[in-house]
Amino acid sequence: MIRFDRFRRAGGLLAAVTLALAAPLAQAWTDKPVRLIVPAPAGGTMDVIARVLAEQMQADIGQPVVIDNKPGAGGAIGVQAMNLVPADGQTLMVTVSNILTEIPHVMKTAFDPLKDVKPVVAVARSGLLFVAGPNFPASDVKGAVAYVKAHPGKVSVASYSAGTGSHYANAIFNQKAGLDLQHVPFAGSPPALQQVMGGQIDLMFDGVVTSLPLIKAGKIKVLAAGTKTRSPYLPDVPTMGEQGYPDIDIANWVGLVGPGALSAELAEKVSAAVQKAVSVPKVRERLQSLGFELITPMGPTALTQALREEYARNASIVKTFDIKLTK
Repeated sequence: MIRFDRFRRAGGLLAAVTLALAAPLAQAWTDKPVRLIVPAPAGGTMDVIARVLAEQMQADIGQPVVIDNKPGAGGAIGVQAMNLVPADGQTLMVTVSNILTEIPHVMKTAFDPLKDVKPVVAVARSGLLFVAGPNFPASDVKGAVAYVKAHPGKVSVASYSAGTGSHYANAIFNQKAGLDLQHVPFAGSPPALQQVMGGQIDLMFDGVVTSLPLIKAGKIKVLAAGTKTRSPYLPDVPTMGEQGYPDIDIANWVGLVGPGALSAELAEKVSAAVQKAVSVPKVRERLQSLGFELITPMGPTALTQALREEYARNASIVKTFDIKLTK
């Protein structure tokens, strides 16, 4: 749940010097096919941005860029697959920060996010929304709290996997509002949202990218933004903080990481290539149309520091709110 105030520009353009440096480095990065692992099912936030980046990167480097979805085990399957091959920059992983900074505090993962992963670049931000099924009887947080309290033990809340920001938000809300929401974890956003749309699950904290199209189509409704500030895509929707729950402020960076053994030199070259891809106007427009908030890219050094800070912050959140796998 990184604070992005110091990184964000409202849809800002990359600095000219970044573009000048990025082009030659991108050309020098590779002359072989690239594999982008996505540790989640098709259709989720990571998969969506991976496919947009892959298309432009393929055009830039003149080599195939293949998406390889490897969901499961809190991201561990994807990380393991990335580390089983040579750290030559040909196999990378597209991820959101919760895979590395949230899930390991709740689930036993077969990797150390501070050692087995090399941060490369973060290019966008994805915040949470508090959403409900179209027939849920409340239209704001106050109404939702009243409804849950009037139906003890009968109201369910989904997450897009235990240990994610979605799960964290559920736990914090449950405790702060004095509720008994029944947590139901899923293997990603798409299957969870299907249940919310169908009314089998009542509530969910979900990412803007996956929820926004359904909100626009009237298939789910939004009760609040789960970030410190309102979503630029839903400026009329108040935040959880504005509705009495300021502890819920959850957003993840989205970007690329490499295997832990990836050299600093290669990480910088890949980072420059990705930054070059994201600087293309049609790519920026596409990402924004999907609901991503673009940030000033963070390269390997800044992203490594941000990851460590976020990892430590989440350890404190898990302890404070007693967030556990079974809840």
